[in-house]
Amino acid sequence: MIPVNEPLLGERETEYIAECLQTGWISSAGRFIEEFEQKWAEYCGMQYGIAVCNGTTALQVAVGCLDLQPGDEVIMPSFTIISCALPVVERGAIPVLVDCDPLTWCMDVSQIEAKITARTRAIMPVHIYGHPVDMDPVLDLAKRYNLVVIEDAAEVHGAEYLRHANGAAPVWQRCGGMGHISTFSFYANKLITTGEGGMLLTSDPVYAEKARSLRNLCFRPERRFYHTELGYNYRMTNMQAALGLAQLERFDQILAKKRWMGAAYTERLKDISCLQLPVEKEWARQVYWMYGLVLAENTGMDAVSFAKKLEARGVQTRPFFLGMHEQPVFWERGLFKDEHYPVAERMARQGLYLPSGLALTEAQLEQVCEVVKGVLS
Repeated sequence: MIPVNEPLLGERETEYIAECLQTGWISSAGRFIEEFEQKWAEYCGMQYGIAVCNGTTALQVAVGCLDLQPGDEVIMPSFTIISCALPVVERGAIPVLVDCDPLTWCMDVSQIEAKITARTRAIMPVHIYGHPVDMDPVLDLAKRYNLVVIEDAAEVHGAEYLRHANGAAPVWQRCGGMGHISTFSFYANKLITTGEGGMLLTSDPVYAEKARSLRNLCFRPERRFYHTELGYNYRMTNMQAALGLAQLERFDQILAKKRWMGAAYTERLKDISCLQLPVEKEWARQVYWMYGLVLAENTGMDAVSFAKKLEARGVQTRPFFLGMHEQPVFWERGLFKDEHYPVAERMARQGLYLPSGLALTEAQLEQVCEVVKGVLS
């Protein structure tokens, strides 16, 4: 079976983990944490990095920085992981959904302004499967309506967007460096992995201080076990940070492998008319976190039946996201009643992604493509 993901770890990771074990710095303090925070923030063009234990907690801390009140609203795509809506709902606020773009699969930014109300506090663009959201319209709306942008960059490590800001010449900007707050996941299938792990980035010192407090039980600096706010224990360990830092040191190689993978899949599958393949818009440099396919309905198959046929031939896949508006847990809370987002619904029915891990070999990629062609022939 060719796995849908397999991380690629090297000697540097082993060296750094060994240092943690030898020195005893194995918990949530140690040199690797601060260095990883600083260097990842610098790489993405932000001032502050706050490492946490996973990408979901990064979103929880980011939303916690806004002090949302019951009834406040946050605009986000329906086509995303539940981690985006979870912290909003937990605070009694309301996720307000838009559909996704049929080509990039990211949020359809043309639908955002119609959803802004007097209760809107933030916009949460989510870069999907390695391709950036069209950020200029998002940032323009945020400025015009005085909204916070929480940029979910969990799936786009190293991806870039061509910004056109303030009438200046366009400039390439890294994803995770454009929002007021951005969040990352370093799960095992991400371009940089710490096993589990995540990070929040910001250039706002107030948000940075708040985020550091929230991730660490809101201890008061002047009196450790005296609390005036409720926080979380969301700390990253020094061993996790050691893994991340080791990969950041060879991140150019990681990006090159991912972009090779995307180009290789596209070259081999581009002539199959019943498949929609990932795109790269002229304003994007995408990183193919996962190589997705959307299967035409005229094949007589949906993603579930397609995946079963691929698995029977030794190729593991994963389904696309199921939209937030189709999640029973939100219906039970009275959310998204009678809401429909047709592009997100089609993506969920017809979309899956192929083996895309950094350990994927060219021979395995060739085999995957031959299996896909065989199932569809």
